Amino acid sequence: MSYLIKPANYTPLLDLKQTEVGIKQIKEFFQQNLSSELRLRRVTAPLFVLKGMGINDDLNGVERAVSFPIKDLGDSQAEVVHSLAKWKRLTLAEYNIGPGYGIYTDMNAIRADEELGNIHSLYVDQWDWERSITPEQRSVAFLKQIVTRIYSAMRRTEYMICEMYPQIKSFLAHDIHFIHSEELLQKYPHLSAKEREHAITKEYGAVFIIGIGCQLSNGEKHDNRAPDYDDYSTIDSETGLPGLNGDLLIWDEVLGRSIELSSMGIRVDKEALLRQLSLSGQEERKELYFHKRLLDDTLPLSIGGGIGQSRLCMLYLQKAHIGEIQASIWPEDMRKECADWGMPLI
Repeated sequence: MSYLIKPANYTPLLDLKQTEVGIKQIKEFFQQNLSSELRLRRVTAPLFVLKGMGINDDLNGVERAVSFPIKDLGDSQAEVVHSLAKWKRLTLAEYNIGPGYGIYTDMNAIRADEELGNIHSLYVDQWDWERSITPEQRSVAFLKQIVTRIYSAMRRTEYMICEMYPQIKSFLAHDIHFIHSEELLQKYPHLSAKEREHAITKEYGAVFIIGIGCQLSNGEKHDNRAPDYDDYSTIDSETGLPGLNGDLLIWDEVLGRSIELSSMGIRVDKEALLRQLSLSGQEERKELYFHKRLLDDTLPLSIGGGIGQSRLCMLYLQKAHIGEIQASIWPEDMRKECADWGMPLI
């Protein structure tokens, strides 16, 4: 079911030509800064992978992958990637990239089960990145260091686009606020998970919520995560709380809500993988190619995530609909409503 937010008195700050130039500038500038901040090299990534190898990601565990048969492989099924979390870790091993360095790539995906709206599209474009780490860096303290560096790249990009288009005013908070999903629950016990995200992000402007996927004191999860990439179950020695991963959210003044720009985290090691497969009742995955590689100690420890390209551009250019940034398919009634409301979809 599609859902459309129609902000009052919305008028695009840029016309279509200015928007296209802005998108190009943002993408080029941000990825250069991300690469420098985290010491990442660009690599070429697949659009699809073979089904049944455990390489494709399951995200929340319910999304259906777009698949098709390959004639020259005896009609073996290929799946369009959901993201590249596990593929990137295999690539770190293949390129023999040591701790302190990593890779990034342009990831394009089709998510046919998305509920279409202002920030959700069938087409997903993001920068997927992965960096090798040491055993000592598997901590919330190191996670925070990486998040802070990514946010620094975001702030520099904002400064660039505001200089380029003076009609766009700065909106990013100076610093990013960190909070664990359990602490967030205690702060807003009567709100739903999504309402808690909006409340905390409106208060601080930029927030990183730690521990996405772990069970909270109310018996629920803040949000679901597949059990075989982010480590959401390891107890951090300093905080005493589970989870070495999280989501980065920014307050969007145009839509009056928080927007998730990045899902990222320290990846599972052997112990966390076995624990999370057991907790999720998916122990049969141990027999898949990726999981065998991890259990055989042939994959590096790593941290990684994805950063939404269209969402980032949407925020910087202060657009009300992601369809003003990217070309996709929309319900005809939504396309008409958007046009009537001053949100021209590409």
